[in-house]
Amino acid sequence: MQREQQAIESNRISNWMMFLLAAACGLIVANLYYAQTLVGPIHVAMGLSSTTAGFIVTLTQVGYVVGLLFIVPLSDIIENRRLMVVSLVITVGALLAAAFAPNAPLFLTASLFIGIGSVVAQILVPYATYLASEEQRGRVVGNVMSGLLLGIMFARPIASFITSIWGWQAVFILSAIVVTLLTVLLSRALPERKPSPTVSYSKLIFSLGTLLKQTPILRRRALYQACLFGAFSLFWTVVPLRLADDFGMSQQGIALFALVGVGGAVAAPIAGRLADKGWSRLLTGLAMLIAALSFLLIYLFQNHSTVALILLFVSAITLDMAVSGNLVLGQRVIYSLGSEARGRLNGLFMSIFFVGGAIGSSLGGWSYAQGGWNLSSLIGVALPLLALLYFFTEKATNGDARKKTSTE
Repeated sequence: MQREQQAIESNRISNWMMFLLAAACGLIVANLYYAQTLVGPIHVAMGLSSTTAGFIVTLTQVGYVVGLLFIVPLSDIIENRRLMVVSLVITVGALLAAAFAPNAPLFLTASLFIGIGSVVAQILVPYATYLASEEQRGRVVGNVMSGLLLGIMFARPIASFITSIWGWQAVFILSAIVVTLLTVLLSRALPERKPSPTVSYSKLIFSLGTLLKQTPILRRRALYQACLFGAFSLFWTVVPLRLADDFGMSQQGIALFALVGVGGAVAAPIAGRLADKGWSRLLTGLAMLIAALSFLLIYLFQNHSTVALILLFVSAITLDMAVSGNLVLGQRVIYSLGSEARGRLNGLFMSIFFVGGAIGSSLGGWSYAQGGWNLSSLIGVALPLLALLYFFTEKATNGDARKKTSTE
C-alpha cells in the first residue's frame, strides 16, 4: 500500500511501463476476438451445426462477463500482480485446450475459460491509474486503452491471415506462447499493489449491487457505452456479410477491411488528453453524434458502387473513433470516483457495456436476416441516438462525479 501511495504521489509513470501495460492489454483482450473470423473452419472441424456455431463466440463473451463480475472485483482485496499471473496461467491452459480439443464440448468449455482469464486486461487498466495522479489519469487511461483497442481491432485480421497459412489451431497455439511470455514479463516488471481489504469476498460481490444503485454516474456512463458498443458490434457482425454479398469480397479482402478500423484507435489517447482539460461532456455528445452519422451515411448510400464502398471504409474509421474515444472518457470518470472500489466499478462498467455489445451482435444477425443492410443500418443509427437522448438529461458535469456518489 505504501509503495502504491508513493507511486501516486511521485506523479510519475515511465513511458516503458505505459507501453508494457498497453501492449499487455491488447495481447490479452485479442483472445476474445480471434474466433469471430474463425467460426467457419472451427464449426466444421468440431462438427457443430450452423445454429450452434454461434456458441464459439458467445461462450467466450459469457466467460468475460463472468470474469468481470467475479474476478475483477478481487483486485480490490488481493495483491494485483499475483491475481493477474494466476488468471493468465488459466488463459494459457484454456488456449492450449482449445487448440488441441478433440471434440466440441471440450472446445466450448475452453472458450468459456479463455473469456474468464482474459479479464486481466480489465485489472491492468485500473492498475495503471494507481500509478498516475488525477491530472495525468486521462492521458494514462487513453494510452493504455489505445493498446487494448488495437488488440481488439487487429485480432480479427491477424486470426484470418494465420489461419490461411497454418490453420485455425495455430492461432490459439501462438497466442498461448505469447501470453506465456507476457506472464513472465509482467510478473517481473510490475510493482506489487497490495490493497487494504476491508470486506470479505462475499460482501465484496454483494456490494456490486449497492455500488450500481448508489453511483448514478456509473449507470449513466455504462449505458452510454453500451449503446455505442452495441452499434460497434452490430457493424462488425454485419459488414462482413455486406462486403461478401454486395461487393464479392473474399475472406482475405474482409480481413484487410478489418484493418481499417485500427485507425479509430487514435481517438483514445486524444480523448484522454482532452478529458484532462475538462472537455469530457462536450466530447461525449460528439462521440454519440459521430456514431449516429457514421451509420446514417452508409444507410443513405446502399448501392454497390465504389462510392458506397469508400463510405463503408470511412464509417468504419469514424465509428471506431467514436466508440474508443467515449470508452476512455467513461473510464476516466469511473476511475475518478475513488481507489477503494475501483476494481468493482470497472467490472460493473465493462460488464454492462459488453452486454450491450452482445445485444448489438444479436440484433445485427437478426436484422440482416430479416431486412438486410437497410434494417441493420437503421438500428445502427438508433442505438447511438438513444444514448444521445439520454445524454441530454445529464445535468452534472463529469467533474461533479465524486459529488454524485456515496460509494466512498
